[in-house]
Amino acid sequence: MKKMKANLKCSCFLLFLACAVLSACRKDLQVIPEEQVMLLPAQPSRQLQGFYLVNEGNMAMNKASLDYMDFTTGVYRRDIYNQINPAQINGLGDVANDVGIYGSKLYIVVNISNKIEVMDAKSGKRIQQINVTNPRYITFKDGKAYVSAYLGQVGVPNAPNGVVVQIDTTSLKEEKRIEVGRQPEEMAIVGQKLYVANSGGYSPLNYDTRVSVIDLNTFTLVKNIEVAINLHRVKADKYGDIYVTSRGNYLDIHSKIFVIDTKTDQIKTHFDIGASNMVIDDDIAYFYGSEWSNHTGKFSLSYGMLNVKEEKILDKKFISDGTELKIAIPYGIAVDKYTKEVFVTDGKNYVSPGVLYCFSPEGKMKWSVVTGDIPAHFAMVYK
Repeated sequence: MKKMKANLKCSCFLLFLACAVLSACRKDLQVIPEEQVMLLPAQPSRQLQGFYLVNEGNMAMNKASLDYMDFTTGVYRRDIYNQINPAQINGLGDVANDVGIYGSKLYIVVNISNKIEVMDAKSGKRIQQINVTNPRYITFKDGKAYVSAYLGQVGVPNAPNGVVVQIDTTSLKEEKRIEVGRQPEEMAIVGQKLYVANSGGYSPLNYDTRVSVIDLNTFTLVKNIEVAINLHRVKADKYGDIYVTSRGNYLDIHSKIFVIDTKTDQIKTHFDIGASNMVIDDDIAYFYGSEWSNHTGKFSLSYGMLNVKEEKILDKKFISDGTELKIAIPYGIAVDKYTKEVFVTDGKNYVSPGVLYCFSPEGKMKWSVVTGDIPAHFAMVYK
């Protein structure tokens, strides 16, 4: 009998020990260490101290990740979120769709995970999660964050109209929301008006065609501007205009850029060019097109520059050395407002690590580095 009890105690101890070891292993597996690449000489006096790069990660694979390019040390830090926030066992989440810095906080919109991750902009330490169903993009004004959200389930054609959610950046609480069009995308603020592009992307035979205009003083929808089908990007220049892109229908209606005068809320001109993404710096809009065709089953790629003051497409391009031939799918773009260097990402095949390229103002590649899967969205950190 004593022998049985002794054996039982021994078995329980071994079971406890095994569980402890397995538990420790699980914890070890949860903390994925960041990878560091010594990329450049340290530049501690540079105005652009660094930037965050959000990698979307493929849908349903929970592979969204966060990189940081630190110019003060010259080190590229890959996949930093897990090491900084080891308690978050699911990592950053599923499909990170946008990022922005406002004040001391970094905001990452995680689309399929239905949340906005709020972190300390200096350390990357998680502060709080804000729950929003199917969020897409974020912008800021006067202590408020504004988030566009599809609502409804992903890909469902009869999904409800989307909304813009107003969040207080101090309390990090949702204050209000207002209905806009179907599947709202990017937003831009000019004065006290917020412009949001509605895509209607869940119903390809019945795309939305409108830019919704919200008065931020009253947080009311004041009008919808008819533009074109399947709208996506919205960027504001310093002259009171916004540049809105239409993705077309991937068949016989091609991508275009429309210019809206925010004083009159009327379309003043348009450009018959493909623009999947753009960034406006001073008087120049840098854009690339990766227009998909259902006819050919291929992307048509292009790169260009547009003078927003003169509203004229320029002859030169921001890549001049042939590097564009190496880029499979341009997916993100940013500009250093001081040096005028252009940063472009390559999404590759969407399921493997991408590449980040840096180009001089003359269009020559200065350096490149491997990123996470589908590198897409930048948040610049200036002094």
